[in-house]
Parts: sequence; C-alpha cells; structure tokens
Amino acid sequence: MNILLDTCTFLWIISNAPELSRPARELFANPDNEVYLSVASAWEIIVKHKLGKLPLPLPPHEFVHTWRTRHNIESLSLDEAAVFQLARLPEYHKDPFDRMIVCQAIASGLVILTPDPHISQYPVRTEW
Repeated sequence: MNILLDTCTFLWIISNAPELSRPARELFANPDNEVYLSVASAWEIIVKHKLGKLPLPLPPHEFVHTWRTRHNIESLSLDEAAVFQLARLPEYHKDPFDRMIVCQAIASGLVILTPDPHISQYPVRTEW
C-alpha cells in the first residue's frame, strides 16, 4: 500500500503521540507499505512554525528532513496533475494544505493516513 501522511499524522508518528490510532501505527510500521509526506505538509509546518503555532526544536527545513529520513518517509513533490485535481474538488474542507494532500492522493492513487473526517468525504481512500 502507498500511504500519504496527513501533516498531523506525521507529527504524531515522529513524537509517538497517543493520538495516533493503533491501526495507523500498524500501517505505518508495515515494511510492505511505502510512506510519503507531501511537500504541502512541509509547507504547512513552516507556515505554522513562523506563526508561532508550532514550536520546533530545529529550523523547519531541518526538522522535516531529519524526521522524514529517520522514519524512512519519502518526500512527495507537488506536480501539475495533482494541482489540476483542485478544480474538481468539492468544498468539503477549507484547509488549503489538506485539500492539496487530497489532490495528491487522488492523482497518485495514494491512501491518506488521517483522522480528519473532512478528508474522508472526498473520493479518496483514507485509513485511521
């Protein structure tokens, strides 16, 4: 299975947070699954850090790269095919970062690992 992490899921995985569900932990830990973090999530982390809403022990670019690497999470670039999905997306979710993650999952056939009920309204497979 190819999995795309929601931003909060990435943050919970790297901090071993109790909010992370058991099935989510198992899917992430399964070596047969390829796991990705969108550049949209990196962008969201940077924005929230700069606004003072997300304190980090390292500068955001170092933080994301370090933890992605430690957990064998691949970076998922944003491409034109994903961006064009945005025009077809209903307005279920207002968060632009989550909307782009949905677009990437649709364009690339990925499963989103997320607790967000708004994301599960889209025509994309989610797990939690």
